[in-house]
Amino acid sequence: MAEQKTVQTASDPDEFLASIENEKRRTDAVLLRAIMAEVTGEDAAMWGPSMVGFGSFHYRYASGHEGDTMKVGFAPRKTAMTLYGLQGHPSSDELLTRLGPHTLGKGCVYIKKLGSVDENVLRELIAHAYANAEGSLDKAP
Repeated sequence: MAEQKTVQTASDPDEFLASIENEKRRTDAVLLRAIMAEVTGEDAAMWGPSMVGFGSFHYRYASGHEGDTMKVGFAPRKTAMTLYGLQGHPSSDELLTRLGPHTLGKGCVYIKKLGSVDENVLRELIAHAYANAEGSLDKAP
């Protein structure tokens, strides 16, 4: 069985965010960290070298593969802020239509500028995803 690639680490999320070179991306990441912490009531934790996550749960696929993952989180990438765990829940599609400028990837939402999206909708989307996270991997292999 393959070993899980992205696991929670003991690294400090605040140190990681402070190390982001691009000032705008760093500012957006610090704000997103605060929003996610407030909405989830969880402390931030590092997952792998570059993902900031909130909450966690254990999953097991029918294939036998299992592991732990964050409920919601983000990674400040060079071209966009990548948000994880926000898709695949009841009402997430409707909330995403109201979010503002974003693109979707497989299991993630890309936002170029945090200030360009509706913060209230983002908060609602995070809260909804966090509350429904443990059922989000049911459709996986």
